[in-house]
Amino acid sequence: MKKRVISILSSAALPLLIVFGLIAWGSPFSARASAQSIELVVFAAASMTETLEEISGLYEKIAPNVKLIFNFDSSGTLKTQIQEGAECDLFISAGQRQMDQLDITAPDSVNTENLDFVVESTRIDLLENRVALAVPGGNPKDINSFSDMADALSGGRILMAMGNSDVPVGQYTQSILAYFGLDEDALAASGGISYGSNVKEVTTQVFEASVDCGVIYCTDAFSAGLDVVDYATAEMCGRVVYPAAVIKTGVNPEAARAFLDYLTADEAVAVFESVGFSRP
Repeated sequence: MKKRVISILSSAALPLLIVFGLIAWGSPFSARASAQSIELVVFAAASMTETLEEISGLYEKIAPNVKLIFNFDSSGTLKTQIQEGAECDLFISAGQRQMDQLDITAPDSVNTENLDFVVESTRIDLLENRVALAVPGGNPKDINSFSDMADALSGGRILMAMGNSDVPVGQYTQSILAYFGLDEDALAASGGISYGSNVKEVTTQVFEASVDCGVIYCTDAFSAGLDVVDYATAEMCGRVVYPAAVIKTGVNPEAARAFLDYLTADEAVAVFESVGFSRP
């Protein structure tokens, strides 16, 4: 008799178990492996700090078992850390070059060391940003365009902040200087340029008015409350596309894929777009 009761209860519970099972496994963004706690290590360009921290709170509601561990820095620094074996599940770069240098499918002219860190078929173009010319509050040097910046730099009348040559924002700025026919080395030697190791350092220099202007991303200007006086065109520096990919030094590839899927969904995209990012 007891056995029959147990059998009946088991049969009655079966539909509920199926329903709960579908809920647990059916979410397209959940860490699919299991409900056990997972630490997902995400290396991301410094310009994504505020947006990813906000998205982290949203993702926690969808995948409560996943703890996101962020490492924010310049894309060049992050690329080097990955190359040296740092644990990284997902890499989001502010430039294609840094991702190409880790991707075995990239041209040999870029991936000069034949590195193979990108998990096959996971790389996507996640976001697009804009290179902006930002000024301190009040715009004391009355710089209203990149053309104004170029004229003032060539005349030795301003101090401009830019990223180092190994970070994407610095590389975009180098292209802008070349577009206007300016010699970066000469300007730096004459005291016309101040450098930052990532875009946040450049943003801070502008915010603190220790420089007269700085070349940053529009998203960083928005987050810091800075005035943007001009945007670089594609002719000046090309498009600013952020690639993302699952990385082989990580230990949670499925959870990384799930989080990357979420970053392309409407909820996350809305956060990105609120500060100036756009879909590529």
